[in-house]
Amino acid sequence: MIPAMELQEKVGHFPTRPGVYRMFDAQGRVLYVGKAKNLRARVRSYFREGADGRAHVRFLMARVVDIEFVATDTEKEALILENTLIKRHHPRYNLDLRDDKSYLSLRIDVQNPFPRLVPTRRIQRDGALYYGPYSSAKSLRETVELIHRLFPLRQCSDRELKSRTRPCLYCQIRGCRAPCCGRIDPAAYRKLVDQVILFLKGRGGELLGDLRHAMAAAAAGQEFEEAARLRDQIRGMELTLERQKAVTHRPVDQDVVALVREGAEAQVAVLVIRSGNLIGRRPYYLADAHGEDAEVVTAFLQQYYRGDRIVPAEVLVGLDPGEENRSLLEEWLGERRGRRVRIAVPRRGEKAALVRMAADNAAELLAERRRTKVGYDAALEELQQRLHLPGLPRRMECYDISNVQGRQAVGSLVTFVDGFAHKGGYRRFEIRTVEGSDDYAMLYEVLRRRLNRKGEGWELPDLMLIDGGRGQLGMAERALADAGVEGVALAGLAKARTLPGAGEDVHHSPERVFLPGRKNPVVLAPNASGLFLLQRIRDEAHRFAVEYHRKRRSRATLHTALEEIPGVGAKRRKALLRHFGSLKRVGEASAEELAAVAGISPALAGAIAAALGGAGGRTQGAPE
Repeated sequence: MIPAMELQEKVGHFPTRPGVYRMFDAQGRVLYVGKAKNLRARVRSYFREGADGRAHVRFLMARVVDIEFVATDTEKEALILENTLIKRHHPRYNLDLRDDKSYLSLRIDVQNPFPRLVPTRRIQRDGALYYGPYSSAKSLRETVELIHRLFPLRQCSDRELKSRTRPCLYCQIRGCRAPCCGRIDPAAYRKLVDQVILFLKGRGGELLGDLRHAMAAAAAGQEFEEAARLRDQIRGMELTLERQKAVTHRPVDQDVVALVREGAEAQVAVLVIRSGNLIGRRPYYLADAHGEDAEVVTAFLQQYYRGDRIVPAEVLVGLDPGEENRSLLEEWLGERRGRRVRIAVPRRGEKAALVRMAADNAAELLAERRRTKVGYDAALEELQQRLHLPGLPRRMECYDISNVQGRQAVGSLVTFVDGFAHKGGYRRFEIRTVEGSDDYAMLYEVLRRRLNRKGEGWELPDLMLIDGGRGQLGMAERALADAGVEGVALAGLAKARTLPGAGEDVHHSPERVFLPGRKNPVVLAPNASGLFLLQRIRDEAHRFAVEYHRKRRSRATLHTALEEIPGVGAKRRKALLRHFGSLKRVGEASAEELAAVAGISPALAGAIAAALGGAGGRTQGAPE
C-alpha cells in the first residue's frame, strides 16, 4: 500500500503523453480503468479538490492505494487498450452494461465457390459477409427459412458438399441446384448468391425488377417451368417486402442511440436499422452512469462496439460525445468496419425523428423498470413511515450547491412528483450575496429565494431534501422559519463516510437521513426502495448543479482571457460576440475565422486564437 502523499508524488512523475491508467485497491483488484491524452495531468486531477465533480470519484479515491499507467503513441491506441483492459478486469467503477449479449448474424462466405447461409454470434475479419443482427434465434430461423424457400442455396455442410455423390432430399423438395453433384457451375450459383445479398441488404425492389425480366425472358424462350418457378419466387418476395417496415427513405445501415438518465441511473435504447428498415431494438440499463452525459455516451459507445458486433456506416446519437471524442470514435469504428463510419448528432429532419423515437423507447423502458423494480407507492409509504411524515411525500424537492473555493457558485433545485423527475420544476440559482466559500450561507440564500417565490410553478413540496448532514439541515430550518413557511417536512441526506481500516466487505458507513429535532439520524436499509428514491433525487440535484457550475466557470474563464488580450477592447469584444453569438464559439474559432470579423487583423486573430485555445482547453471539464 502506498501512502496518499507518496501516491501523489508517484503520479507527478507520470509522462505527459497519451496512455491508459489503472487504479488498484488494497487487495490488488482493478477499481477503475481510464484513458488520457495527458497521463500526468489527467491522473493528477483526481487529487485536486473539486477538479472532478463526478459523484463516484470521492468513493473511488478513498479506496485507491496504487495507480499504474501504460503509455501509448496515440490517443486512439489508448482507447483500444482501455477497451481491452475493461473487458478483462470488469472494474467496479467503470460503466457496466446490463443485459448485454452477443446477437446472431448471418454469414455468407463469398470466397467459397458455393457459399451457404451460416448463423453465427462471432463477427470476424475473414473476408465473409455478415448480415444482421437478429434479436432472437427465432427471427433468424424465419429469415433463413424464407431465403431457402425463395432462393435454392445449398444447405449441406462443406464436408457433405465434398463427399456427396448424389443429390439430397432438398434437391427434390426445394429445388436445390445440387452443386454437390456438379449440376450447377460456380458462375450460375453466384447469381443466386448475389440475389440473396440484394435481399439481405433490403434492396428488394431492385431484385424484383431483375426477377421479372428473367421471368419474361424464360417465357419468351418457352422455358415455362423456369418461368413458373420465377413467378412463385416473385410472389413470395412481394409478400415479404410488404411486411417490412421502412423507417427511412435512404437504404443506409444505421444504429440510433438515445440515452435517458436521472442521476446515476440511465437507460439506453439502440434502434438497429439496416438498409433503411428497422430490424430491432436493444435495451441497456446503466445502474452506475456517473459523470456528464457526454462522458456516459462516449463510454457506452466504446463498450457497445468493442465486441463481435457489426459496425454500421452511421451512428446517430441524441447526446453529443464532444468533437474530440467523436473524431476518435469515428476513426476507431472505421478501422473495425474497414470503411468510414460517421457519428452524427441530428437536430432536425428524418434523422432527428429517429433519435426521438429511440429516446421515447428509452424513457418508456426506464419508467417500466422503475415501476417493476422499485414500486414507487411502496417507496413513498416507506419514507412516510420511517421519516415520520404527516402524509405521502408525493412532491419532493432537493437542493445542492456547487462551487470551487467560492467562485462561480450556483445552487440547484430539482423536483420529483410521485417518484418521477418533473423537469418543469427544475430551477438554477446564481449565488449573489455570499462571498467566499461558505456552503451554508449559499444554501440559505437559495432556500430563501425559492421560498419567496409564489404562484404557479412554485408550489410548496411535501418534503424538502437537502444534500448534507446536520449543519445543512439547520440552515434549511432557519430559512423556513425566517420565511414564515410552515407545514413543509425537511430531511438531510448525508453521504456515506469512508471507514479507515475497515474490512473488505464493509468499507464505508451507510447513508444517513437527518431530521429536525432528532439527534440520531435515520439509517435506511441499503436495499430499501425509499433510500433508492432519495439517492436518485440527491444525485440528480448534484448533477444539475455541477453541470450549471461548469458552464459558468467555462464562460468566466473565456471572458477573463478575452479581456486580458492586448488590443482587444470593449468594442472588439462586442464585435466578436455579435459575430459568433457566444463566448464558447469565439473560443472554438480558428485564426482565419476570427480574422473575418471587422476590426480584427490577422495578427490579432492569431493572438486571440492562441489565448482562447488555452483557456478553452482548461475549461472543458470532461474527463480525458
